[in-house]
Amino acid sequence: MAEELETLLINKKEYYENCPGCKMDRKKEAQTGLPIKGLITVWVVILSAVLPISSLFPYLYFMIRDFHIAKREEDISTYAGYVGAAYMLGRALTSVFWGAVADRYGRRPVIIFGTFVVVIFNTLFGLSVNFRMAVITRLLLGLLNGLIGPIRAYAAEIFRPEYQALGMSTISSAWGIGLIIGPALGGFLAQPAEKYPAVFSKDSIFGRFPYFLPSLCISVFSLVVGIASFWMPETLHNHDSRMPPQSSYKALEAASDTKEGNESTPTQSLLKNWPLMSSIIIYCIFALHDMAYSEIFSLWAVTPRKFGGLSYSTVDVGEVLSISGCGLLFFQLTLYPLVEKYVGPIAIARVAGVLSIPLLACYPYIAMLSGTALTVAINFASLLKNALSISIITGLFILQNKAVDQRQRAAANGLAMTSMSFFKAIGPAGGGLLFSWAQKRLDASILPGSQVVFFVLNVIEAIGVLLTFKPFLVETQKT
Repeated sequence: MAEELETLLINKKEYYENCPGCKMDRKKEAQTGLPIKGLITVWVVILSAVLPISSLFPYLYFMIRDFHIAKREEDISTYAGYVGAAYMLGRALTSVFWGAVADRYGRRPVIIFGTFVVVIFNTLFGLSVNFRMAVITRLLLGLLNGLIGPIRAYAAEIFRPEYQALGMSTISSAWGIGLIIGPALGGFLAQPAEKYPAVFSKDSIFGRFPYFLPSLCISVFSLVVGIASFWMPETLHNHDSRMPPQSSYKALEAASDTKEGNESTPTQSLLKNWPLMSSIIIYCIFALHDMAYSEIFSLWAVTPRKFGGLSYSTVDVGEVLSISGCGLLFFQLTLYPLVEKYVGPIAIARVAGVLSIPLLACYPYIAMLSGTALTVAINFASLLKNALSISIITGLFILQNKAVDQRQRAAANGLAMTSMSFFKAIGPAGGGLLFSWAQKRLDASILPGSQVVFFVLNVIEAIGVLLTFKPFLVETQKT
């Protein structure tokens, strides 16, 4: 009976002329087969957004060093943290605003504007001549680039119901690919005049601006995506969404509500939805941990061995992060769905969090290795750590979407993104300060050097794991 009522409601839907949302709905109804074009559209837009985030990790330490702003070598990490935090701070401040703009004026204008913002400010970041310019360009990039939220909504609106899960997974897979390509670009293309003197002269623009080439490559890609986005179909409805005849609609809706009984209303306040809010709070804690870890790992890897690091080059860091990204993509597309199906998202998050603690505790001892043993150990540890992290984040993301009515998911994701961005802004800054402080206490009797860094990361991880248990985390039960 419920299925018949749903069919009647769908058949009663009216289409309005000159409404882009209605045109998209009609196109979806006539659509057959896998929506390849839509998948590619979502994939490249997400990729253009993630590359500016992930590409700077291999060379940020050297960039700050070349600015000569740090009075001591131990202070480089502090300034690197500020640069890393600037983008996330900007995104946190304007995520809700760009979501509101996309809901009022359309997804496509915000996506187009965001891609061209990447072109401008990512290029300027590569041309930065001092620390202040680097921070300002990253901050403006975060403030003005609001395409992550709209493209998520877009992915939910351009696919038929049977392909919406595939559309959402495309976002995750594009993010995973960005974690592979970004560090590779940053690691291999930074300082090209030193690495490839036969191709790039020290007197050329790439010699005078050693970190411009990776930024330029990403900006060119974003320029192509931005131009192509003009041909993206709009999905926002621009008419009154009430469906006449009103009396017939209400009768069918009332009958459906009677059948479904206890289904929550879509007007429920998100802030009073504890299953949603508890999952968002835990999500933010793990996001803080992951962002701090990403910042600290790259700084630790390039730090000289006398300070407890690995003395890696930008190429070495790029290789490690690229290998981790490839393994992460394989894990996310193959192993995780199988495990989640039988175990559930909460159990996976708990186990992954517990396993991460002894793994991180091993990092200071990995720095004592050398040669092949170091290469194997650091690649294995990095790959495993990223797989555990993505297991936690994906599980919590599933819980968030289960906690709200379908018509509230966009708003819930916007709330989660804003909260997460604030914590991700704290992560790089706090991680940089912590790492800089640790380098000044190499002779401490308790947790010397980098040991205290990974200890603090483990404390944050442990807090997140503890909060995944009742009564704090409550999972929505389907009726």
